[in-house]
Amino acid sequence: MDLQGYLDSKNITKYRLSKISGVPKTTIIDICSGKSSLQKCSARTVQQLAKALGCTMEFILSLDAVQGYDRESGLPKRKNYLERGLPAYLQSSLENMIASWKLVDNGKKDYHWDLNWSELNADINSAEVEQEISSEQAWYLREKYLRMKRGD
Repeated sequence: MDLQGYLDSKNITKYRLSKISGVPKTTIIDICSGKSSLQKCSARTVQQLAKALGCTMEFILSLDAVQGYDRESGLPKRKNYLERGLPAYLQSSLENMIASWKLVDNGKKDYHWDLNWSELNADINSAEVEQEISSEQAWYLREKYLRMKRGD
């Protein structure tokens, strides 16, 4: 289990954990998404999380599931961590867009494709502005699900 899974099992949001622990929300988002490793966090951060969650620091460190880092960049090799911990409304929009692309890619007409594309784009932008996802996550989602390229 990772930190996001543990929070889900306890029905604690990343925002709530930030408030009760004093750890910045962006740090918690990065840990839950897999962008940052708990092993790289300061002892103080791990202690604040442990105290807020009522567990030991060792338990918090055991929740670190991210493996396979690139030695040069320090980032995970696989990018699927960027799809973790998404808000429910954004996950719903992603599922609608996936269904639309499936139809279009199979040569069928989807009369809701433009609606799904616009809704997903708006939801990604909203989640990014509200700091529910990072800019890196937002661009990953745009490139993968909206088939956008940076600079377009």
